[in-house]
Amino acid sequence: MSATEAPRDGAAFCADLVRTHDFVRYASTLFLPGPERRALLAIYAFNIEVSRVHEQVSQPLPGACQHIGPPLQPHLAGHGGVEGNPVAAELLYAIRNHRLPVSPFSQLVEEHQFDLYNDPMPSLVALEGYLDATASALFSQATRVMARPSEAIDHLARHAGLAQGMAQVIAALGRDASRQQLFLPLPLLQQHGSSKEEVFAGKPTPNIRAAIDQLADEAQSHLKTAFGLLADVPSGVRPIFLPLAHVRRELNRMRRADNDPFLPKPVSRLRTLWTLWRAARTEEFGS
Repeated sequence: MSATEAPRDGAAFCADLVRTHDFVRYASTLFLPGPERRALLAIYAFNIEVSRVHEQVSQPLPGACQHIGPPLQPHLAGHGGVEGNPVAAELLYAIRNHRLPVSPFSQLVEEHQFDLYNDPMPSLVALEGYLDATASALFSQATRVMARPSEAIDHLARHAGLAQGMAQVIAALGRDASRQQLFLPLPLLQQHGSSKEEVFAGKPTPNIRAAIDQLADEAQSHLKTAFGLLADVPSGVRPIFLPLAHVRRELNRMRRADNDPFLPKPVSRLRTLWTLWRAARTEEFGS
């Protein structure tokens, strides 16, 4: 097999992985051409492998990144075969075909080491750094599949990732609390008279609600900026940012007074498809 070839069953594997674990991003790829869609699904599948490492590693260990997305890390370093690892094969295929920089993938792996420990997120600045290297980096790498990189695109990708990532922190609060993990910045809780112990108890309080509302305000600010920047980027990359339509809907739901942040809120796939389809037909995401 040549350096620019990869088995098609690897593409199907990645598509199934993303469809199962990240349906919003999967649905957004349905509005893009086939060859580019294949590369995007490889990028998103890699992210899933990395994000799920805490489910595969029971105890944090020194050099934990060696365990992240096994065995993907050696391939990013440029050594190790990809036989038997369809995600690695597809990711390398995408990197070679679309000349993607490798360092953002390595940085994403490094940043997700935080997931392996139970240290609370120490500050809003730290959360922004974490999301810059994860959610924002995914948007940025995905856009490079569709167009030449530019400062305008990277600026949009940063705000899009911060908005999406902060919304996901709020959405995952109950799940993370059950694992004794806290991605909601600890100072936000303390500022409103709450604590990580109160969050881990899993019962909503006015203090927790106030901290969540403040993070939702931050997410809303980044979302507003991202939507304002969409017009400044080539029309071909705008479908990459369709998940922002889902973020907008979710932030509106999270801010409702009757919303319990600790109860899981499954979103139907049909509703997600409808939200993204409607957004794709608007001037924001159109040409």
